[in-house]
Order: sequence, then structure tokens, then C-alpha cells
Amino acid sequence: MTKEKKYKLFGLLGKNISYSFSKNYFSQKFENLNLSNHKYVNFDIDTIDSFTELIKNQVNLKGMNVTIPYKEQVFPFIDKIDKTANKIGAINTIKFTKRGNLKGYNTDVFGFENSIKPLLKNHHKKALILGTGGASKAIAFALEKNKIKFKFVSRNPIGKKQISYSDLN
Repeated sequence: MTKEKKYKLFGLLGKNISYSFSKNYFSQKFENLNLSNHKYVNFDIDTIDSFTELIKNQVNLKGMNVTIPYKEQVFPFIDKIDKTANKIGAINTIKFTKRGNLKGYNTDVFGFENSIKPLLKNHHKKALILGTGGASKAIAFALEKNKIKFKFVSRNPIGKKQISYSDLN
């Protein structure tokens, strides 16, 4: 009888995500770091209702990234939500704790803010955010934090904070 090699599983949760570069990126990163006991896979599910069954069947799952359209839909399945993710209303990273709990985070804010901050000058007072999904909420949060006014650009604008793509010139 052979022992099955223990591994740590990570992945990307989304719908129609075959286009994503995450699987190749993280697989290569694990290889470069000699983490042969780490795997990264795509969890492409049709509806968020499949999430509970998915995680029940993945005993080695340690964490996952979340993408379209589940950044907002995953909230009811998470045991503890980081305060930033809660304020934003979107989760893009889930940690599976040793006790079997799920903790949701939003790392989009950190990534966006740290990439744009070195480029900001005093004259940068306004911004347009293309889209209104989960990632755009994180960008809005970071812009507010840095006192930059913004408007969302949407296919179906609602309210004063949104404009249509056809309104751009």
C-alpha cells in the first residue's frame, strides 16, 4: 500500500475562468519556490450554490482567490470577514483555517493602493472607475481613502456616481 503524498491545495473560484492566468502563475511560482507539495487549480462553478459541496470535497484546500461573479455572492458562506472586505462588500481571498473555518479578505485594496500611490501627484483629484463589480468597489475604497473623487463608468448607470461608457469622450 502506497501513501498518498500530502499536498496543500489553493485555487481560483469563479465562473467561465479558463482565460485566467492565475493557475499558470501560481503553479510556476510554487515550482520556482520549490514548493512541490503545493497545487493551484481553477474551481470553475456554474453557481455559488455549488461552493459548499466543492469545499467539502477538497480536504487539502488551504485558500482560494475569488473572481467574477462570486466576490459578492460568497459572503454567506464565510465564517469571519475581514473589516476591509466587509466595508467594501467584496471578498477576493479566502483562507481556510486549521479549525475548518473560512475567513474572507479583500486584497484588491492593498494591491491597487500600493501600485497607484507612488504615481499620485497633487493635481490628481478625480478618477473614473471602469466597471461596477467587486474589484471596482475595492478601487473606490482606496480612492476615497486617498481623498480622490471618482465616478463609476457602467453599461447601465444608476445614480449620480455612475456614468455610461457612451458618455466618455
